[in-house]
Amino acid sequence: MRDQRGMSLSPFIVGILPALLIMIGLVVDGGAQAAAQRRAEGLAAAAARAAADDTAAARLAGGTVDIPHAIARAQAVIAERTGVDGDVTVMDGRVSVRTHISVPTVLLSLIGVNQLAAQGSAEAELVGDR
Repeated sequence: MRDQRGMSLSPFIVGILPALLIMIGLVVDGGAQAAAQRRAEGLAAAAARAAADDTAAARLAGGTVDIPHAIARAQAVIAERTGVDGDVTVMDGRVSVRTHISVPTVLLSLIGVNQLAAQGSAEAELVGDR
């Protein structure tokens, strides 16, 4: 008679191993997505701040604010970073910046999730007292 101890453990291991890999993938790749989210938020804030700084002298002097130049300055800040897309819009004297980053997955690619997206947004005032 053969010893069959441990034979019932094999189906359990086969069943639980994929679930463990997915949970580890959620932790590892979720952490990468959270880091990308912080990067996207920080970059959006930096671009909005650059647009506001670009118009600061004109605002303090009471002159005309060069909106297209401020938009170009914000877009230049976004363009300095690789792997980041962004949109810059101005409405009612406020610049709005939205950034988008895609991060490749490490473990979730085993189940077909190859990239995770992260977004950031920020606004800044371009015109002074209206």
